[in-house]
Amino acid sequence: MAKASLITVAEFEELARTHLPFAVEMGGRLETVAPGRSTYRLPYSPKLLRPGGSIIGPALMGLADITMYAAVLSLIGRVEMALTTNLNINFLRRPGQRDVIAEGRILKLGKRLAFGEVIAYSEGEADPVTHATLTYSIPPVNGGN
Repeated sequence: MAKASLITVAEFEELARTHLPFAVEMGGRLETVAPGRSTYRLPYSPKLLRPGGSIIGPALMGLADITMYAAVLSLIGRVEMALTTNLNINFLRRPGQRDVIAEGRILKLGKRLAFGEVIAYSEGEADPVTHATLTYSIPPVNGGN
């Protein structure tokens, strides 16, 4: 029997509404979550554009971060204080003027750290617009060291 995600889409969305106002302001939504994986959609919006009509880098970095947060929580449950300790992003090509879909996956999960990658695509296009690697710190159980 396949292992289930330790957080549902509905639980993650509730967490975002109550504790992640920036994510709510960006207008994105978690589309799927499975053990060690997540898919997050950032809707196209003119308010996320920079001069030249491209989506701003901070929005794409935020997309990578929240996508990885969902993937981490899928394996450890609702641990709100799991925090990003490193985010490295490569901007590969200009996103189209459409939604951006990010796919995250955990590559390694330890007791204190999770490491993964997020690849984002303009909806309907095969070539990625960003590739990010992220490390998350997982707080100790019961506040111990």
